[in-house]
Amino acid sequence: MGTNAAMQDLPFDIASLHAAYEAGTTPADVIAECYRRISAAGDPGIFITLIDAATAQGDVARLGPFDRSTKPLWGVPFAIKDNIDAAGEQTTAGCPAFAYGAVADAFTVAQLRAAGAILIGKTNLDQFATGLVGVRSPYPIPKNAIDPEIVPGGSSSGSAVAVARGLVSFALGTDTAGSGRVPAALNNIVGLKPTVGSLSAGGLVPACRTVDTISVFALTVEDAYRAFQSAAGHDPADAFSKAVATPDLGALPPTFRVGVPDPASIEFFGDTAQEDAFKAALLAVEAAGGAIVPLDFTPFYQVAEMLYGGVWVAERHAVVGPLMDRDPEAVHPVIRQIVGAAAKFSATDTFNSFYRIEALRRTCEAAMAGLDLLCVPTIPTFFTVADLEADPIGPNSKLGTYTNFVNLLGLCGITVPTGTRGDGRPASTTLLARAEQDGLTAALASKLHQGAGVTLGATDWPLPVVAEPTPKADAGEIVVAAVGAHMSGLPLNGELTKLGGRFLSAAKTADGYRLYRLAGGPPFRPGLVRAADGGAIALELWALPLNSFGAFMAGIPAPLGIGTVTLEDGSTVNGFICEAAGLEGAADITEFGGWRAYLAAETARQGSNP
Repeated sequence: MGTNAAMQDLPFDIASLHAAYEAGTTPADVIAECYRRISAAGDPGIFITLIDAATAQGDVARLGPFDRSTKPLWGVPFAIKDNIDAAGEQTTAGCPAFAYGAVADAFTVAQLRAAGAILIGKTNLDQFATGLVGVRSPYPIPKNAIDPEIVPGGSSSGSAVAVARGLVSFALGTDTAGSGRVPAALNNIVGLKPTVGSLSAGGLVPACRTVDTISVFALTVEDAYRAFQSAAGHDPADAFSKAVATPDLGALPPTFRVGVPDPASIEFFGDTAQEDAFKAALLAVEAAGGAIVPLDFTPFYQVAEMLYGGVWVAERHAVVGPLMDRDPEAVHPVIRQIVGAAAKFSATDTFNSFYRIEALRRTCEAAMAGLDLLCVPTIPTFFTVADLEADPIGPNSKLGTYTNFVNLLGLCGITVPTGTRGDGRPASTTLLARAEQDGLTAALASKLHQGAGVTLGATDWPLPVVAEPTPKADAGEIVVAAVGAHMSGLPLNGELTKLGGRFLSAAKTADGYRLYRLAGGPPFRPGLVRAADGGAIALELWALPLNSFGAFMAGIPAPLGIGTVTLEDGSTVNGFICEAAGLEGAADITEFGGWRAYLAAETARQGSNP
């Protein structure tokens, strides 16, 4: 057991906790420290329910020996938003009149406990998870961890503040319109909003069931992703649950294309400090290998308007409506106003909205064609508690500028701290990608966080240094060597990423290969051919889900095919090989050592010979 002072100074990120356990600290000491910190915080608005300390220590006693391989969250304290069930505890959804006793853990909570995490309490929220501000609660309002004058963010207010103040290592929130991202931005922490369906909604009081997801707040990207991996899993009892692969975090591709709002469609509502912070974040994205592509975000904003201004508000009424009919005064007046708007929509309006969202989805998908990610400001500006007292609706809508469209479009995302503004407020950005690309967004988020120069949340704890990941394919994946247009940042890379492909590493073939620029195009393609007098050719290794491999093969035209490629370390992988008959009219470009180097040389040559 460490000294009391040492315990008080112990960072609660998972790497620090597990290092402390290896050095002899006990989880009983950590959980006791957790409750001490909650008491010392002096903020009654963070938790609605605290788990009895003896109950939490009983969970500790059942952990068994320290084993992070089978229990990756061993001894890690966490909290959950109080619209998520914990066995034997009340679930209020922020409304005492709605409260019920949960007879079982939510699916995700059970998953986390099985991974060794220790539940500490249930956190405050905007009532019925309706809001982005964190002040729509009948309970005391949590204080923003960075600046108590600023709203804490919602609806997952208590979860974000608990993590930012170092009271727990991570916390579950939920996210329909941005509730798992906006509070992260306002409290200088990470907010992971996963692919919808990857975290079961079993045991969750829904807001909009068709687009809801449980989310994760954590001090680091790695902690958020580890909790996500542990909580994920197919739940047969949840009709919206999906079996989604959650491979370990890998490396970033050398190059990738990132869509951002163009100057005509970006909005900061006059907050120049926020605008400057976003520009700085984009420079960091470029430094990590991202090519910035400005987009007209108008169609994304049109999608966003439909979440609260359209028929989706009726999904909220499906949950809150019976209570509003029975006891309207039990519902927060702002929530009553928002949810009550459902009455004006007809069944015809519903189907017309479905038609419109599909048309907008098609437009947004076209805008994202050829892109790997989107990068947006998490919030356009900041609002104070006083601002919300003066106007309960307007600031909330503005906070959702870059979040409300995400779940309706089926995107995954992660919010990450990117520095500190000149006025001391936290800077952040949100990375978005297509469904099931959670690992890609997290890999870039980790890179941005590592370079941000910030401490963890509202603490003075330094950000742990993250080792470069060891590239490997997981079970259920096959390694494919890309030698040309399928490499990162090149025209056909989307054929890999759309099928769930993820970058592993750059590599080279063994000696004994020649590379040709094949006739035809665009897109221009190389052909890799075995040859005794050949050399080593640069390539990229990608992991592709086995169940996608057939579809990938079907899209490969002759004279190319998939064969066995020997790498410089002597190992073999599946890779693109060209038939000898396809070399008619081809140019030998082996001297360049790889397709990317050849393209760079061609660009330079054409630039010097206009």
